[in-house]
Amino acid sequence: MKYIAHVRQDENGNWLPPHCLEEHLMSTAALASGFALKFGCEMWGKLAGLSHDAGKGRAVWQQYLRQKSGYFDEEAHLEGKPGKMAHAIYGARLVEEIHGKQIGRVISYCVAGHHGGLQDWSGAEGAGRAALEYQLAQMGGVEDILSSIREAVRSARPEALPWSFSDGLDVSLWIRMLFSCLVDADFLDTESYMDQERASLRQGYCSILELLGRLNRYYDQLTNAPKAKDLPINRIRQRIRERCVEMAKEPQGVFSLSVPTGGGKTLSSLSFALEHAVQHGLDRVIYVIPYTSIIEQNAEVFRKALGADQVVEHHSNLVEEELTPTLRLAAENWDAPVIVTTSVQFFESLFAASPSRCRKLHNIAKSVVILDEAQLLPVEFLSPILQTLQLLVERYQVTVVICTATQPALGERRVGDRIFRGLRNIREIIGSQSEVKELYDSLRRVKVVFPEDVLEPADWEEIAEQLMQYQQVLCVVSDRRSCRELHSVMPKGTYHLSALMCGQHRSEIIQEIKEKLEQNEPCRVISTQLVEAGVDLDFPVVYRALAGLDSIAQAAGRCNREGRLPGMGKVVVFVPPRQPPSGILRKAFETTRSLCQILDRVDPLDPDVYEHYFSQLYWKANSLDVHHITTLLNPRRTDLGIHFRTAAEKFKIIDNTNQRTILVRYGKGSELIDVLKYKGPDRSLLRRLQRYAVNVYTDQFYTLLARGSIEEVQPGIYAMTSEVEYDAEVGLMIDDIQFNPTDLII
Repeated sequence: MKYIAHVRQDENGNWLPPHCLEEHLMSTAALASGFALKFGCEMWGKLAGLSHDAGKGRAVWQQYLRQKSGYFDEEAHLEGKPGKMAHAIYGARLVEEIHGKQIGRVISYCVAGHHGGLQDWSGAEGAGRAALEYQLAQMGGVEDILSSIREAVRSARPEALPWSFSDGLDVSLWIRMLFSCLVDADFLDTESYMDQERASLRQGYCSILELLGRLNRYYDQLTNAPKAKDLPINRIRQRIRERCVEMAKEPQGVFSLSVPTGGGKTLSSLSFALEHAVQHGLDRVIYVIPYTSIIEQNAEVFRKALGADQVVEHHSNLVEEELTPTLRLAAENWDAPVIVTTSVQFFESLFAASPSRCRKLHNIAKSVVILDEAQLLPVEFLSPILQTLQLLVERYQVTVVICTATQPALGERRVGDRIFRGLRNIREIIGSQSEVKELYDSLRRVKVVFPEDVLEPADWEEIAEQLMQYQQVLCVVSDRRSCRELHSVMPKGTYHLSALMCGQHRSEIIQEIKEKLEQNEPCRVISTQLVEAGVDLDFPVVYRALAGLDSIAQAAGRCNREGRLPGMGKVVVFVPPRQPPSGILRKAFETTRSLCQILDRVDPLDPDVYEHYFSQLYWKANSLDVHHITTLLNPRRTDLGIHFRTAAEKFKIIDNTNQRTILVRYGKGSELIDVLKYKGPDRSLLRRLQRYAVNVYTDQFYTLLARGSIEEVQPGIYAMTSEVEYDAEVGLMIDDIQFNPTDLII
């Protein structure tokens, strides 16, 4: 009997020649081996590929396929109808029986999880029957697997472990990388049979060398423009870029790029990355950004410089229909030359367990990873993040660039009574500390004024009175409630920006603000810290509620950004009437206030101060590994027991457990909500609706639900019932509702 992996029908319902099982195993093995070659583990990749569907090589499985698929001639199954008979666990058991527990256990995690995801080894963390240990124990023998498959698996024996592992994260990351090689290879080979047209689209990218040429030509156009030559700041930006190109010739490792806000670090860091990739034969550049708002802005710059078809955006706000089919496919496994993604997507993928999230991991090897706004790395996950980044550098030919205006203290050192396991051998691209300081001084365009007494708060009326002295002023506060309270005591016409406004609304308001500033018209703005990164606003005066020193510096970057004022811009720090919310925002506030009391002078634009600031901030943190991720991923010596699934579930950078998402009736959002309500969801529609989503706390959600302000328009999806409670100035009205009854009259 001919053993089959997959079958399909043509558009007329006729059966096409089947996908032979042995052919599928060999092809998957070849692909996985090639992927794993990047980190010296080609034989491990080959073994995973040969064994992943070995369980289909049983006569009983082939009989089951015949019954399920209806393909009676060749005993196969239709893709997408997995049924209830397991096959992956048999491949896992086969490898362990043939190669023993040391090799077998590594591969068994990959093989057993190639459909359902990496599993916990034992049920100690609540895995129960889903645990790999339990599943292997419940199995019978594997003697009935096709002998040719058994022999192929036997012949693919890795000679030894690839290196001497340093710790548990080292082992678990390696297994996850092998898993990535396997699932991507399996996806691609299956796709080549099931959908040849789709498979043919996975090509057509330029080389890194060609992209570097395009970037250089684009940069020359910018610098040779008449307006660009006249600004001193652009000459400084050019020197920064030249330094980046020079340092790109250095060996791979960890770099920092300390450039003040407005110093042109986006194009300079890309110049470093592409030049470095050419010098060292690397495959791609991965740009990791904390906020989707910055992603959309930076990706647009990259597309202009490199070509629209060469840059893949991978984030939650992306409307897939706006991408070419090729770019849409590249977002699945990151096989494009330039990837722009979020911190959430990048780091949660590094600790993921699902095949879809892990699929891209092997393409991080041999790449340049740029961490933009690195000071925003989540403190509660900082330890596993930094340890994993260091492993990527040491094991997988990755160069990491820490790119920020306020360099966090991420180097390895002692903090209080603890050893901070940070990044090692960080090289500053700009040069020595004195050269960095000289650069910051040359780009200094504002004067920051702190209050005389950082323990004495001001009230909102007092702040409003000060703000009204200026025709153009931005005031940044730390939370949505403060933003609304201050806005309420400002004169009519004052702009409001917060996360209670949907993304589409915020974008429109920001565009209005930019036009006002450009035309030198009156413009007062009260905003949360959403404007502190990636929003290119340029005010003559900025007020900032006392907060983390890095946040104050970011706010200062919205003042005199282009250096057009005859003198210095003005940044005023004030103590708000209420402290920031508990958690990291509160700790950052307290750290800055503490420094103001300890030091004679605190200058958020002085790079020297950030070693003190971040060291104190990390010391104040309850833990740099709140959920014990490193413990969960530390294998037991007795059985290589690792809790992959539990670690993935706990590694969530954005904790949505106390938040709910609702769709608001603003602009086209109202029409889209009605389409969703009466016609049902589809992926395209849901993507577009993300621009009209607002997150609220759980108690606020139930208050809105109880008073009939929102309804469930589709299972699990809630939307506003009317436009009344969405204000054109401040967004969603979650406090006491105040509206004109005539608004209800049609």
